[in-house]
Amino acid sequence: MHELSIALSMIEMASAEAAARGNSRVTALHLKLGPLSGVVKEALLFSYDVACEGTLLEGSRLLVEEIPVIVDCSNCGPQLPETIQDVRCPRCGALDSEVVQGRELEVVALELEETEELVT
Repeated sequence: MHELSIALSMIEMASAEAAARGNSRVTALHLKLGPLSGVVKEALLFSYDVACEGTLLEGSRLLVEEIPVIVDCSNCGPQLPETIQDVRCPRCGALDSEVVQGRELEVVALELEETEELVT
């Protein structure tokens, strides 16, 4: 399950960003995810929750925006294929269509909350 290693990488990146901003904690992580990324959304959400336990991101949310596959047909222009297994142009059936969207696995935003520094 490579979703766990992806979740751990996102948590590491978000923790570093929060630390660079001083007294901040991450409350949400926004992700764009395409069906051709090779990542299973449900497995990633589960892995994220498990990986956050005991970290500064515990209790944060992973908000996933699912991005559809779009192919660019040289005859018809951008099109949504009928299935991700068949990326031919759904209008004319051309085989030279290029996938221009749907491979995304991208953290696009973090929601941070300022925390009070503990004085000991």
